[in-house]
This record gives sequence, structure tokens and C-alpha cells, in this order.
Amino acid sequence: MNHFVRTTVAASLLAALAACGSTENPLPTLDGKAPIVLAHRGASGALPEETVEAYARAIEMGADAIEPDVISTRDGVLIARHDPNLAYSTDVAQHPEFASRKRTMNVDGEMQEGWFASDFTLAEIKTLGGMSTDAERPQEFNGKYKIATIQEIIDMIKKSGRTIALYPETKNPTFHRQQGLPLEDKLLALLAGAGWTDRSAPVYIQSFEPGSLKYMRSKGSTLKMVQLIDADDVDLKTGKLTYAAPYDRPYDWALAGDTRQFSAMVTPAGLAEIKTYADGIGPWKRYIVSVKGAVGADGKVADVNGDGKINDLDTATLPPTTLVDDAHKAGLFVHPYTFRNEKRRLASDYKGDPKAEYKQFFALGVDGLFSDFADTALAARAEFLQERGR
Repeated sequence: MNHFVRTTVAASLLAALAACGSTENPLPTLDGKAPIVLAHRGASGALPEETVEAYARAIEMGADAIEPDVISTRDGVLIARHDPNLAYSTDVAQHPEFASRKRTMNVDGEMQEGWFASDFTLAEIKTLGGMSTDAERPQEFNGKYKIATIQEIIDMIKKSGRTIALYPETKNPTFHRQQGLPLEDKLLALLAGAGWTDRSAPVYIQSFEPGSLKYMRSKGSTLKMVQLIDADDVDLKTGKLTYAAPYDRPYDWALAGDTRQFSAMVTPAGLAEIKTYADGIGPWKRYIVSVKGAVGADGKVADVNGDGKINDLDTATLPPTTLVDDAHKAGLFVHPYTFRNEKRRLASDYKGDPKAEYKQFFALGVDGLFSDFADTALAARAEFLQERGR
């Protein structure tokens, strides 16, 4: 094993089991229950993300929760799309009838060129097809499936015959407010229409902007709220997280002149502050387990496996941080993101097995996690629980 390997998955699992008293088989989650599996943008590892079909597949897989990102059309309909810029995940560029809509807009301080949902009615957006955003994933469904509305997703959950949580994210809420299309009141109204109005409802509302969650709290909502915590990247020479706009701080903080970075949120003081308006945190998984590469004689991160690329395959995991325990002490659940199957996204410790990564995080006590491959996550959880005698 290379000299830079600081820990192994097995060691992390054993340490976590010892720390939580494995002889009594307790689960180290906040409530002692099994962690939940959240289908990130639907079954996005198999089908174009946030389409009707992707959400239907996630429900079929058995996901405990399905996650739509929430943005608004020009006529005020809430739809599921990760970016206001439709160029990133739809075939809008292939629609000559919309060529004149292409423009440049400021989205959270970043100038973007493309086609923006706020310039389209729902009827127009329904003519577009979703596209896979990862070249390693199936491409044969590109353009075939339509963008889902939040109401359609609610209806799918209701018709499923089982309890599935809806996990919407208010996406770019400041941007939408600037466009005269605020998200929060409309989202709460849709949820109320479904009969979901209090903490016991199968709903988690998430946002990177604290102001969005605080606004909904100010309107009297007691639904479960989740503060997302981002970073830009990992410095593979050190394993430390890096911060660069627009992933350095919440955009509402940036506009308010608050110079703190997302890293301030994972301190004891930051967690205590989050607890005043939210029930849990959704950190990038590298806040819990980071990775580090090997540095060669030239001072550069080495291409350990010799494939000509530098990615997670060339790294090893570092010892886990105390974030899960710290958040639990603050009374917050922890749902890290995003877990994926592609080998380039898996540190060398996992030996190409995505289930090994899930099991490490389950052993560390996460209360749930976001996955593009809910079926893999569910299989890993079943194995983990069986290994724990649950």
C-alpha cells in the first residue's frame, strides 16, 4: 500500500463500531434508527436527472426520499431542475424556436450564458428533453424525457402506496427573488395542498442560503429544514477543503457582506447557529471524510494508477472528522452529499466498490445520505444492517 495511505475503510469501520459500543448493536444515528437513502435528483445515475421518469425509477428502487431542486418558470410554476440555466441539462440548444432566448445572466455572482427557466413558460419547458450530465452515464435517453414539476412529483409520491419523503431544495433563492419569482411561499403552498404542514410530514426542505430557511420559519413553517454546506474542492496535496466563489459562502451572506465561509458552519458555534432555524445539515461528504493524493518529487499530485488523469482513484481517505458527532451533540441530523458509483469518484481505499464508501459513512453515524444510485445505497445499507445484527 502506498505510503500516503493514512487510513483504511476497515479501520474506520472498526473505530466507529468501537466508539458506538458494537456489543449492544446500537446505530450511531441521532435517533438510533437506520439511515435513510435519498435519491438525488431521482435515479440520476441511470436516467436524465429530474425528469418524470427519473423520479418514477427512484420510487421503484425503493428510495426513502426523493430530491428535486426547485426553480421557477416565467409563469411561476415550480419545476425540478438543478440549474436556472437550462443549457446545462436539457436539449434547449437543439430547439431553433428558442434560439433568440439565449442570453447572459448573473446567477449568484457568476456570469452565465444560456437559456434560463425564468424566460420560459411551463408549456414551453415541457417541450424540452432532459439530458444526462455525466458522459459515463447512459446517453440513449437524452431528449426523450420531460422535466418534472414539483406538483407532479408530489402526485407520484401520493400514488406510490408507501411513505416516501419529498426533499426539495430552494435553488438559487436570491436569484429567483431578483427575478420577481420568489420560491418559498409557492413551495409551502404546494406542500400545504398535499397536507404536509408540520414537522411530522414526510418533507425535508433544504437550501444553501440560510435566509431562505429562516424566511419559511418566519412564515410559521415547522417542516423539517436542512442547511446545506458546500465547498469548492479538495486540495489533493493536503486533503484540505478549498473555497472559491460561488462555492465559498451562501450567496445571501455574500450580498450582506458576511465574509464567513461555509467552513464556519461546521464549527460548534456554527452548528449552534444552524440549530436556531434548522433541524439538520447536508454537508458535502468531504467535510466528514476527505481524501489526499500522493505528492511526487516534482511537487505535483501523482497519477498513481497511471491512467493519465488525476481524480479520486489516485487518493486515499483521511481519518474522519468529528462533524457527525459534533452535529449530533448540537441536536442536528446529518445527511451528506453526493454518493456516486463511478470508479473515478471513489478513493483507492474502496477498491472500486461504492458500497464500501456507504458502509463507512453509515458506521460513522450519518442519518441519511444523497445518492445518484439509490439502489446501490439501499443494498449497502441492507448489508450494513445485517452486519450489525439489525
